[in-house]
Amino acid sequence: GAREVLTLQLGHFAGFVGAHWWNQQDAALCAPSEADAPPAELCPDVLYRPGRTPHGRETYTPRLILMDLKGSLSSLKQEGGLYGDAQLDAAIAWQGKLTTHKEEPCPKNPYLQDLQRAEGVLSRDGVWRVKSIPNGKGPPPLATATAPRPLIPTESSVGVWSDFLRVHLHPRSICMIQKYNHDGEAGRLEAFGQGESILKEPKYLEELEDRLHFYVEECDYLQGFQILCDLHNGFSGVGAKATELLQDEYSGRGIITWGLLPGPYSLGEPQKNIYRLLNTAFGLVHMSAHSSLVCPLSLGRSLGLRPKSPVTFPHLRYDATLPFHCAAVLATALDTVTVPYRLRSSPVSMAHLADLLNFSGRKVVTAAATIPFPLVPGQSLPDALVQLGGPTAWTPLSACGDPCGMRCFAQSVVLRGLDRACHTSRLTPGTPLPSPLHACSTGEDVLAQYLQQQEPRVRSSAHLLLAPCKVAPPYPRLFSPSLGQHGLVLDGSPPGAAVESIPVLGALCSSSTLSRTLGDLARDLSTLDVRRWASFLDTGVEQADVEEALEELGSLAQCYRGGDGLAD
Repeated sequence: GAREVLTLQLGHFAGFVGAHWWNQQDAALCAPSEADAPPAELCPDVLYRPGRTPHGRETYTPRLILMDLKGSLSSLKQEGGLYGDAQLDAAIAWQGKLTTHKEEPCPKNPYLQDLQRAEGVLSRDGVWRVKSIPNGKGPPPLATATAPRPLIPTESSVGVWSDFLRVHLHPRSICMIQKYNHDGEAGRLEAFGQGESILKEPKYLEELEDRLHFYVEECDYLQGFQILCDLHNGFSGVGAKATELLQDEYSGRGIITWGLLPGPYSLGEPQKNIYRLLNTAFGLVHMSAHSSLVCPLSLGRSLGLRPKSPVTFPHLRYDATLPFHCAAVLATALDTVTVPYRLRSSPVSMAHLADLLNFSGRKVVTAAATIPFPLVPGQSLPDALVQLGGPTAWTPLSACGDPCGMRCFAQSVVLRGLDRACHTSRLTPGTPLPSPLHACSTGEDVLAQYLQQQEPRVRSSAHLLLAPCKVAPPYPRLFSPSLGQHGLVLDGSPPGAAVESIPVLGALCSSSTLSRTLGDLARDLSTLDVRRWASFLDTGVEQADVEEALEELGSLAQCYRGGDGLAD
């Protein structure tokens, strides 16, 4: 059976990354396949759960618990749209007198209206009239004559993550925190202490525990939890308490936490920047204490107080000020680096992946990616890797600055989306080999040899997949005109077809750059007179807590200084 994973999304930017992530899973699930095609390399049952509506309709929904603030759902109902209206069902069950106070629903944007026309609606007889699910697992394509052309959501039409989510959620997925507002200046969830206090309240704690038990008890082989959590705001406190709860109640299960930070920030907002620094520091310290592994994910280059320009990719044109864009890039990296524990055949469990990377107290890891992996039509993988160069050519995604001169202690690398025909060199016999990679007989050997050459004393895990990352709408159009439909780098005139899938290289690394990054974060924190920011302390954090976090950050940074991997 599948080794199930339960996903928690905590915060609004986590919602953006999660929406892109689930859209990409849905696109892969619904992709047409040849009748004689081998089974898919990734097992969707790891992330999804089968179910049935009260009317007997089969469903296949994400195994997901999502927490966000009042006003963050836009036109999406809290109970979702797949299982009917919970309030209406309760009203029908009640036989007494009813008084209805109805709030006008938020109108759907054009993209969601187009999606609804393509999929159908919940009819009066209680049947969800949608395209049925191939193999019971996702909508098949409509007949060509009736299938509408997919509408791409415009940046201006996306205000919240639910504006472009195309996946139906289970009624137990969304948990709203009503005491804080998503919009406006008042009632914001800004500080770590506010987030911690949410899960100290019986109402929210019991609601989270109830949802955890619902999903966990139906799993046969639960391998663990993946947590997408905002690191820059009060949700870092929610994540800290959530990881503590999971560690207490489900010891032995893997807990991998992705600490998410949106794009660049402005020096013109001093309180926001100070809070971001404090929340990030407290979040990393507390979540690393209760997680198997923690990985910051950001397109920024720094966790500290000094803003730096965002990272760049040779074939991407994204707007770093738009969460819709930033989240798409991070979700693509996430969809790649999480491959090991989602494989159908010979998966690496979350716990084993963590054990590979977090030895010697190094629970924080960095992420890097090449999006898309640069491959020219007809080029072989050995040629492409020689041309790419070493890991310093990969784009860093953990706000750790320049990776030059770094030492890697352990790494997990995934390369996906390359046709089997290009995995090995096709040089004619007798031709001198340009590199040792050209002598390898399989693509797996090529990738392993490449990593061994680049980092000869490092513990490495490598996976090579045929399946690419799906980037069809509502994924934003971020790609340069030089890319073809399947993400290959073309010469000559731009292709007419939009990019639908791309090859991606993604890596998780226990890296010496974290010594500098965590040390700089500690130094920035030590320069603050936190008493000037009494509003942060008013949320339940004390001066002694700040000093303890400072000490813990210093200890974490020390773990990544020097050492020679296994010889430590």
